[in-house]
This record gives sequence, C-alpha cells and structure tokens, in this order.
Amino acid sequence: MPRLDVMATSSRAGATTVIDARRSAGKAAREALPRKAQGAFVLPERDPVAVIEAQNATRLQSLVPIRIGRMLESPFALYRGSAAMMAHDLADSPVTGCQVIASGDAHLANFGLFASPERRMLFDLNDFDESYPAPWEWDVRRLAASVWINGRDNSHTEEQCAASTAAAVRSYRSSLAGLFQLTATERYYFQEETDVLERDPSAQKREIRAVTQKARKRTSEQVLRKLTTTEEGGRPFIVDQFPVIRHSENYDLGRITELYLLYLATLRADIRLLLTQYEVVDYAMRIVGVGSVGTRCWLILLQGPAGEPLFLQAKEAPQSVLETHGKVATAPESIIRAVSQNGQGSRVVGAQRILQAQSDPFLGWVHSVEGDDGRLRDFYLRQFRDMKGSVDLHTLDPARLARYARLCGAMLARAHSQSPGSAFVTGYLGNGDAFDRAVTDWARLYADQSEKDYDALRTAVKSGRLPAEKGL
Repeated sequence: MPRLDVMATSSRAGATTVIDARRSAGKAAREALPRKAQGAFVLPERDPVAVIEAQNATRLQSLVPIRIGRMLESPFALYRGSAAMMAHDLADSPVTGCQVIASGDAHLANFGLFASPERRMLFDLNDFDESYPAPWEWDVRRLAASVWINGRDNSHTEEQCAASTAAAVRSYRSSLAGLFQLTATERYYFQEETDVLERDPSAQKREIRAVTQKARKRTSEQVLRKLTTTEEGGRPFIVDQFPVIRHSENYDLGRITELYLLYLATLRADIRLLLTQYEVVDYAMRIVGVGSVGTRCWLILLQGPAGEPLFLQAKEAPQSVLETHGKVATAPESIIRAVSQNGQGSRVVGAQRILQAQSDPFLGWVHSVEGDDGRLRDFYLRQFRDMKGSVDLHTLDPARLARYARLCGAMLARAHSQSPGSAFVTGYLGNGDAFDRAVTDWARLYADQSEKDYDALRTAVKSGRLPAEKGL
C-alpha cells in the first residue's frame, strides 16, 4: 500500500477540529478499556451446532446438507460459514463504544479483485451480506482470527501464524492513521489498483499479477460458453448442473422479468437506460459460497440488442448476523428507515457503496418478493463474474500470507475510514503495538475455539444430528 503518511495535502490545513476531537476521545477511551485488555478471551456459553441449526431453519432444506459438507472441508471453511457464531461470541465482548459501518464478515477470503467501471483492476473488500453499524473491533477480530486459522490450515508454525496475524492488525492501525492525514474527500477517493501492487516489490506482486490475468478473462462471454447451450432458434439457455445450478418450478420467465423491472427502478438513470436494451432470456438457481448455501440465489441471463450476453446474480439478503446474533446497539435512524422502506437488499447495496472504493454500477435490489415458501424475502443484484478474482489462500507460504494479511488489513482500514467517527479509532490505537499484540493473542485463542467448533460439527454429522453432502 502506498505510504499514506506522506500523502496529506495543504487542503487539510485548518480543518482538523472535529478530527482532533475524535482522536482525543479515542485516547481517553484507553483508560476505560486499555488496549492490552483487548486480548482477554471470554466466550459465552453456546452450542455451535445449535447456532448452525437455527440458521438452517430458514434455508432451502434440500441445500442444507451441501452447506454442512462445505463447512466440513476444514476449520477455515467452517470459520467462513460461521459469521453468525462469531457475532454471537462478540456480542458481549468489551468494546470502546465507537461504531462504524462494518463489513460483518471481513475474513481473508472476502477480499479480492474486481473491475472498476473504467475497467481498471482494483483490490478491496468484496462481501457485504452481513454489513451493519457495529463496533470497529469486531471486523478487526474477524480478520485477525481468519489469518491464524488459515495459517494453521496451511501447516504454518504457531510463530508464523502469530507473525502474519500481527502483520494484519499492525497494517490496519498504521493505514488508518495514514488515511486520517488526508481530507475526507481524499479518503473517499483512495483505492488500491493492481498495477500499483505489481510495481511494488513489497506487495503481493506475483500472486496479484496471476490473479489479475485470470480475473480479466472472467466475463459474461466466458460464462456463456461454460454454463449455457443454444436452442434451435439460437436462443441461449442455462444448462442445469444439479444440484449446483438448476431451474426452479416455483417461478416462470414472466415472473422473473417482473422482478427484473422492479430492480431497474433502483438503478442510476444511465445504468437503467442501458439495461432497458436487454431482455431476460433465462434464469436458474445457483449455490454460492459456504455460509450462504441454502439462501436463495438466482443466476439471470440477459441478452442485448446485438445478441450479447449479460449475467446478473440475484442473492437473498436476510438480516445481518451483526443485528440478529451480535445484538448491536440500535442503528442510526436513517438506516432503520431505509431498510424499512427498501428492505435488506438496499442495506447490502448501500454498505458496498460505502466500504468499497468503487462498486459495481449494476448494484440494485428488490424488496418483499414472495418466495417458494410463501414468505416475503429481499434480494440484491449485481453483475456475475465481471472480472472478479481472488487469491488462492491454500497456496500462501508464511511470508506470502503475511504480505497478503497486511494488504487486507490496509483495505479494511480504508473501509472503516469512510465512517465519520473512525478518527476515534486512530486516537485509541496510537503509535504503539499494544493493540496489535493483544488482538494477535486473542486470535490464537479463537483459532483454538474454532477447531473445537469444527470437531463439534464433525461429531454432529457422525451422530446423524446434521446431514452432510461433501464434494459439491
């Protein structure tokens, strides 16, 4: 990441009163919650399997075994799918009281590459399903624990796991401090382009270049070749790949088109005008991710005026686990009102636009859609595989994991810096490494707990308490 401490401009002069006041409040918070106290590990009583079962209750029951099977791949896979469990664990943990627009699921695998509207490759956070106003510490802990757990999955030593985890937290602290040397507008515009990363020998040069080259090939045309075939009349349609991709009898093309038109109304005028030139020609349900398996997710195939394809993904947006399991304090009235009027899909879209330096211009939502079980559900829509890519975490040796963790920590800082009150965090963290060491210690203990949760899940499957289907 570029050295933010030398990027301040003269436009900042004379405009630091509010920032300085928030920093001072952060410094004062050290007395109530010393930074070393952030390493305390206190876990509430809970049955990890029960938390998973409760989430399964609202999902497509035919897909629950696949969700469990994917979680069983490794402790890190379980961690990826257990954002609700971690939100529950953090609900009563001591915090400074400063809230930001949080990702809610800022683990290592939820960072990646994507194309800006100008088709430049960027690196940033890329998952916002659980986003909600929450304590800033929760995102940092989610990232830190994921680094340690991933290191263990890759057979790194405990010392190497500690070094990588500390690198992520230290990068968050130093990057946030650097960002607050900039004006609010400069923080808003700051972004991490892959060409900058490739020129910087201290960054993930080799990995980023390889992933970027692969991501640039992930277009609607590529998806068309891989997932569709053509009818006799030349019209493309999605080929079922049961159970991962399959058509549903609960909707028809007319109903999907009606929902598509509702989605268009949530877009900017230019994107809305562009998409009025496209026609919905097919749709299918698709299984995605780990924790999201069982929620409704649709792949929608559009065809343009010259026969060109465009794929959209419509993903169900339940309440954030930060709200349901984290028991966060009441959100700002503006957010409560927006969700009430426009649904949870608008929450996800709004958070993505805030936390990412640049976002998919096709982001939109639909509210209160009658589902297959008669319940009303919310969805958000975005482009599908539009030059998106991610680093293969299984290939990272200790040195490369530490570098990647630093990069993710820096981008989490950039996301948090968009919240007006986050200058408080820089005052609280200061220049020392007390917080870094405390959260690193905490991450090791949470990694231990995650392995116990993984064993509990395996036991539940062996006993027949939970169904599992592996390899899908």
